[in-house]
Amino acid sequence: MTDRRTFIKSAAITAASLIAAPHIIDGMNVMPETVRNAAKAESNGHGGRLIVPRGNGLKITGTFLDEISHDIPHQNWGEKEWDKDFRYMKDIGIDTVIDIRSGYRKFITYPSPYLLKKGCYMPSVDLIDMFCRLALKYGMTFYFGLYDSGKYWDTGDMSYEVEANKYVIDEAWKMYGSKYKSFGGWYISGEISRATKGAIESFQKMGKQCKDVSGGLPTFISPWIDGKKAVEAAGEQLTKKKSVSVEEHEREWDEIFDGIHGFVDACAFQDGHIDYDELDAFFSVNKKLADKYGMKCWTNAESFDRDMPIKFLPIKFDKLRLKLEAAKRCGYDKAITFEFSHFMSPQSAYLQAGHLYDRYKEYFNIR
Repeated sequence: MTDRRTFIKSAAITAASLIAAPHIIDGMNVMPETVRNAAKAESNGHGGRLIVPRGNGLKITGTFLDEISHDIPHQNWGEKEWDKDFRYMKDIGIDTVIDIRSGYRKFITYPSPYLLKKGCYMPSVDLIDMFCRLALKYGMTFYFGLYDSGKYWDTGDMSYEVEANKYVIDEAWKMYGSKYKSFGGWYISGEISRATKGAIESFQKMGKQCKDVSGGLPTFISPWIDGKKAVEAAGEQLTKKKSVSVEEHEREWDEIFDGIHGFVDACAFQDGHIDYDELDAFFSVNKKLADKYGMKCWTNAESFDRDMPIKFLPIKFDKLRLKLEAAKRCGYDKAITFEFSHFMSPQSAYLQAGHLYDRYKEYFNIR
């Protein structure tokens, strides 16, 4: 009588031999293409039986740093954990880190004299100083994210963000920009999707001040596309019936780019609000408009999943792969992500994030 362990072992060997067995065609042994590719991958020592071409997407070379968030949990890291995370980033080729916002409502990332007087809470650690130091240590460029008062989200009017950032921009440059060589740019943190009240004028004013104070360092924005998955983060719905068409998107963003080029150097549209079979259509328009106005076309390759009722968890690798492959096909200049530390890091609070990191490394042949 065969015991359970022996039976399982023999079954596994049989299954493996069936997978690897060549097909017989006209008396010749022909190995299936997928098996041949897998065997080649194994022989190269990369591991993983991928049946798609490796490295066919645009590599992620930048990430947001989200320490002031309102819809994902805080990981409560100190400098030891952040240092380790910067090493993980460096290992996969990330060269740009972006503080997503220097403050949101009353919580702030640095001891801002202006914002503290306005009732914001004193942070226990100067995160901006730490991020600048770690970026310098690992040879990365740091982008400073502007302050988000929350008034835009309450009113729909972007112009409220200009007043506070008059002071924040000057403070950031004096406290960090003039001190650290790693300070290399600005992120204008107001997130819009369409023709938003005050958006063009606000981007112009904040972008101009950032450039004037820093001697012309680059600025960028990361808006969202008003697609079928552009729903309330706190709601139960995953999709909506009415969404922007490609033609509407092109017309509206042609007007916005016409107003902000010269003040904003790059645009990194968030890629998670449209479906995967819409990527090429919208990405092509984004690239065409960026080229028309002399702007860099980046993609914000979201590494969290918008297709699940639990918000938000690390994304399925194939979904991230499809988005990065579309960005490469459409000739995008750079891929950044929101965001590595929660959704791709091996030390994330989410176990799945480390697995996504491993799958990403396999796909891009990173050892």
